Amino acid sequence: MDLSEKARSVKFLIMDCDGVLTDGRLYFSAAGEELKVFHVRDGQGIVEWHKAGYHSGIISGRNSPIVEVRGKQLGIEFIYQGRDDKIAAINELILEAGVLREEVAFIGDDTPDAEVFPFVGLSIAVADAHDSARSAAHYVTKAKGGLGAVREVIDILLRSNNKST
Repeated sequence: MDLSEKARSVKFLIMDCDGVLTDGRLYFSAAGEELKVFHVRDGQGIVEWHKAGYHSGIISGRNSPIVEVRGKQLGIEFIYQGRDDKIAAINELILEAGVLREEVAFIGDDTPDAEVFPFVGLSIAVADAHDSARSAAHYVTKAKGGLGAVREVIDILLRSNNKST
């Protein structure tokens, strides 16, 4: 099955956060406050995805109030944080969202994400992902994590479903 065929089945987009929605670096202020940088085009892509009638979620191994804030700003319905067992998290999320595995695309960047790939219809690694994720993915983006990779994926998904971007 080719990429556009897999993409046509996708109704639900799930993303890792650090390394996918961000560039993977962790920033801390002198006071110890954690900071994250998100790319505006990824955010616009998520907004377009929702406008087209689709749903999204985040599964992250870390806990960060910033992810909750940014996710809510973008209308991301499902935000699972502090989830080291991403396979259990994806199974819970799929059940909660009421979708089939074949209808799920997951974007990741590292080994815990690659472990989830067999459980979804379309697995995607960002360009600068760890080798384990790139080699296990159905598709590897041209853009790096935090630098437009999510928008790239959403554009592919929307084009495959004859929705404009």
